[in-house]
Amino acid sequence: MLKKIPLLRALKHDRWVRPFLYRYRKTLVLAITLGIITFVCGAGLMFSAGFLISKSATRPENILLVYVPIVLTRAFGIARPAFRYLERLVSHNWVLKMTSRLRQKLYDTLEHDAASFSSKYQLGDILGLLSDDVSHVQNLYLRTIFPMFVAWGLYAIIVVALGFLSPLLGLWMLVVFGLIIFAIPLWSVLVNGARQEYEKRAKDELYVNLTDNVMGIADWVLAGRGDSYLRLHDQNEQRYQQVGRSMRKFEHFRDFLVQELILVVVISLVIWGAWRFGGQAGGPANWIAAFVLAVFPLIDALAPLPAAAQETNVYTNSLVRLNDLNPSVKASGTVPTITAPYRLELSDLHYAYPRTDKEVLQGINLAIEPGEKLAILGRSGAGKSTLAALIRGDRTPTHGSVKLNGVATDHFGDQIADYISVINQQPYLFNTTIANNIRLGNEEATDAEIWDVLKRVGLKKMVEDLPKGIETKVDEAGLRFSGGERHRLALARILLKNTPIVLLDEPTVGLDPITEQAVITTILDQLADKTLIWINHHLQGIERFDQVIFVEEGRLAMQGTPSGLWQTSARYRELKKADQGR
Repeated sequence: MLKKIPLLRALKHDRWVRPFLYRYRKTLVLAITLGIITFVCGAGLMFSAGFLISKSATRPENILLVYVPIVLTRAFGIARPAFRYLERLVSHNWVLKMTSRLRQKLYDTLEHDAASFSSKYQLGDILGLLSDDVSHVQNLYLRTIFPMFVAWGLYAIIVVALGFLSPLLGLWMLVVFGLIIFAIPLWSVLVNGARQEYEKRAKDELYVNLTDNVMGIADWVLAGRGDSYLRLHDQNEQRYQQVGRSMRKFEHFRDFLVQELILVVVISLVIWGAWRFGGQAGGPANWIAAFVLAVFPLIDALAPLPAAAQETNVYTNSLVRLNDLNPSVKASGTVPTITAPYRLELSDLHYAYPRTDKEVLQGINLAIEPGEKLAILGRSGAGKSTLAALIRGDRTPTHGSVKLNGVATDHFGDQIADYISVINQQPYLFNTTIANNIRLGNEEATDAEIWDVLKRVGLKKMVEDLPKGIETKVDEAGLRFSGGERHRLALARILLKNTPIVLLDEPTVGLDPITEQAVITTILDQLADKTLIWINHHLQGIERFDQVIFVEEGRLAMQGTPSGLWQTSARYRELKKADQGR
C-alpha cells in the first residue's frame, strides 16, 4: 500500500531535497522535538486548568489540592507559547535555509545550459518551476513533514500514557487515533490524489497556454480569432474549476469524519473517566474534565493531517519536475566542421514537449537549398516557432532529424551561430552604444565596417545626425529608436556576422504597413545572396520567395512556389486576397 504513495517513490530517487535532510538533520530533529513539547504543554495546560476549575467549584479539603494545579497551569501557560515560538523559529529557519540553497541550485542549473533547458520545457513550464515548485518544496516541510512527525510523536505519548492507566483504553486510543493519523490521511492521498494531480496539471497547462497565447496575441487578432482565444481560455479555466469543486466536496466529507472520530475520543474519555474515578470521594467530575479538555489542544495537531497528506500529491509533481531538471550537457569533443554550399534537410520531423501527449510537429519533410528563400506561414500555435528552434538546434527532435550538410543541428552547440543567424520578433538592443550593439555580430569589426552596414540598412544618415554618431547610447532596450529602426539595427548585426543562413522569426510583428514593407524590402535586398527562412503570419512580400509552406496542426498543409500555389490552391488565393484586403 505504501508503495502506491507517489511522494515516497519520488523521495526514493530524489537528488534535490534528500541531501538537505542529512545536512541539516540536527536542526530538523530539534524543530520536531519542540513541536511535540509545544502540544504536550498545551494538553498539560488544559488538563491542569480543567482539574483546577472543576475542583475549585467544590469545597476542597486542603488548599494544596488546588495549589499544585494552579502552579502547573501557570507553568504550562508560560511554556506553551515559549516553545511554540522556538519551534516556529527553528522550523522556519531550517526551511528557509534549505530553500535558499535549493533556489541557488535551481538558478545555477538554469544558467548552466539555458539552451538545453529550453529544448525540454516551454516557457509556461519555466514559470511553473520558478513560481510554484520551490514554494511547494517549502510547504512540503512546513505543512506536511513537520506536522506528521509531531503527530506521530504525540500518538506514541498518548497511547503509552493512557495504556499505562488502562490497557484497554490505550488499545482503543491506538485504534481511534490511528484512524485519524494514518488511515484517513492515506485515504485522502489515494482517493483524492488523482483529482489533485489533475488540478496541478490543469494549472500548469493554464500557465503554458496563457503564456504562449498572450505572446502570440497579435496572430489571434490579425486572424480575426479573438473570440476563439477567449473560448479556449474559458474552457481551460472551467476544467480547472470543476476538479476544484470535486476536491472540496471530498474534503468536506473527510473533515466531517475526522470531527466525528474526535467526538468518539471525547465520549470514550467521559465514559472511561466515570468508570475509573467514579468511586472516589468528590465524584468523577474533576478527572473527567481534566482528561476531556486535554484532548482539544491535540485537535490542532491531528485535524490538519489528512489535508496535509493530500497536498503531497502536488509536492510530488514538483519534486519530479525538479529532478527531471537535469539539462543534457552535450558531449565535449570536436565541433563539426562543414563547408559551403550549405543545405538544410528536415526528415520525418516530430516534436513533443515532455509530459504532453500532443505532438507540436508531426512528420515534417523539407529540403532548403543553398540561397533559397523559404517562407513558413501558419496561425499562432501551429508549430512555426518550434520548427525554427529545431532548425537552429536549440531543441532536439522527438523523432526524425534536422541536418545541415548531413550533421544534426543540435550537435553544433554554440557554433551553430557561425552558420545560422536569427532576427526575432522584437530585436533587443542593450543599453550601450550603437557601435557596441552592432559589434555583437562581429567583435573585430572596424568603425568603417559599422558605417558600411548602417548604410546598407538605411540608417547611416540618421546615425550621422546624432550628437555622438555610432557612440550614441541607445537607452534601455533601444527605446530611443522606432520599431523599424530596431529591426534595421538587428539586420546590421546579421550583415556583420555574414552567416550563410538567416532565420527571421516574425520580424515585422507590430510594425505599421508602410514601415513593414520598407523593412521587408531592406531585408530581402541585403540578404539576396543568403539562404533565407522567413517565419510570418501573413503574406506580405510573398512573391519574392522561392518556396512557401503552410504549417497547420503540426503538419505541412500546403507547399509550393507562390505562383504555383496561386494557380493550384483555392485556399492560397483566398488567403492572399484577404491579406491584401480584397
